[in-house]
Amino acid sequence: MTRFTRDTEIFRDEDMLREDYQPDSIAARDEELEAYENALQPVINGAQPRNIFLYGKAGVGKTAVTRFLLSHLKQDVEAYDDVDLSVYWLNCTNFSSSYQVAANLVNLLRPASQQISTTGYPQQTVFDMLYSELESIGGTVLLVLDEIDHIGQDDDILYELPRARSNGYLDSVKPGVVGISNDFGFRETLSPKVKDTLCEEEIHFPPYQAPELESILKQRVDGALREDALSTGVLQLCAAIAAQDTGSARQALDLLYKAGDIARTEGDPPIVEDHVRAASQALERGQIRHGMRELTHHGHLTLIATLSLALEDEMPARVREIYPEYRTVADHSGTDPLVRRRMHDHLADLAMVGILQRTVRNEGRAGGQYHEYEFDVPLDLVRDVVRELEDIVPPDRVARRI
Repeated sequence: MTRFTRDTEIFRDEDMLREDYQPDSIAARDEELEAYENALQPVINGAQPRNIFLYGKAGVGKTAVTRFLLSHLKQDVEAYDDVDLSVYWLNCTNFSSSYQVAANLVNLLRPASQQISTTGYPQQTVFDMLYSELESIGGTVLLVLDEIDHIGQDDDILYELPRARSNGYLDSVKPGVVGISNDFGFRETLSPKVKDTLCEEEIHFPPYQAPELESILKQRVDGALREDALSTGVLQLCAAIAAQDTGSARQALDLLYKAGDIARTEGDPPIVEDHVRAASQALERGQIRHGMRELTHHGHLTLIATLSLALEDEMPARVREIYPEYRTVADHSGTDPLVRRRMHDHLADLAMVGILQRTVRNEGRAGGQYHEYEFDVPLDLVRDVVRELEDIVPPDRVARRI
C-alpha cells in the first residue's frame, strides 16, 4: 500500500517560498541595491574594500541582497586578473563577544584538522591567529558578519578587523567587513572608534510596504505554485497582513506557504483568503509559543505565576498581587526568588513581546500611579506551553490549577 504520493494541485516547487531560497533577481530594493553596489565598487577596482554596515528589521532583505550581490561580485571579478576575491560568511547569533567571533573566524578559515578551541586563549592571541590565516589567503577578503548585534558592547573585533591593515597586522591581504544587524539601536551602542571604521558605508533597509511585498510574492508564485492554485486577492491579503505587522518579506512568504499547506492538508484548493486568515492565526500562535519557550528561567516562573492568577479570574493584577504567587512558584521549583523589582522587569519583558498587556493606572495623590497586567494571548495556549515545562511547574495547587 502506498502511503505517500506527490500532490499536484497546490505546489510546483514549494522551496521557492522558503526563507533560504535565493531568487535570480531582487524585487523592491532598487535604492538599496544601488547604494550597496557603489559600496562594493572598490573591490572590482582592485582597491581596498570599504567596510559596510547594514541595518533593518529581520526579513527586510539584508541577507538576501548581500548573498545576491556577493554572488555576482565573485563572478564578475573573474574577468580581472589582478583581483583575487574570497568571501567568508559567519552568523554571529550564538556569539556574545569579540573573542568568540574571532575564534570562530579562525576555524572558518582553517581546515577541520587544525581547528582551535573557542575558549582558553588570550584575546590578542586569537586575533593574531586570525591575522595569520587572512595573510595566508591573501588578495581581497570580505568577511560577512551576520546578526553582529549579538556581541553587544564587546565590539573590539569591529575595530580591529577594519584597521588591521593600517595598523600593520596585515600586509598581503585587503580585508573588508560587512556587518549585518537586525537591531536598529545597535549602531548607537558602538564605541566612537568602531563607528568611524565599521560604519564607513551605512545602508538602511526599511520595512516593506504592501505593494513591495506583493511584488516579491508575485516574483515567487509562478515557479512555486501550480496554475490555478491561487484565487484572486490572496497575494494582496498576505502582503497587507505582513505590511501592517512587521513589513517583513519573510512573514509574507510564510503566510502564503502556510495558506497553501492548509489548502493542501484540507484537500481544498485553490488557496483562498480564508486559508490566509487561518494561516495568520496559526503562525501567530506558533510565534507566541516560541516566545514563551525562549524565556529565561525566572521569565518562566513569572509566566506560571501570572497564569495561575488568570485561571482564578484574578486578572488584571498589580505587581504586588503577582509577586506573592511568583515567590510560591519559585519556592516549589527550588529556585531562590528575585526581589520584587527584578520580577517586575520580567513582567515588563512579557508585555514587550506581546504575551501580557500592561495598562498604566493613576489614582491621583492617594493611590499614585501603577501598572496592571493581564494576558493578551489565549490562556489555553499559555497553559499548553506551561505544561511542557515539567522541570519548572511545581507539584502543588499551582500545578493542579494549571
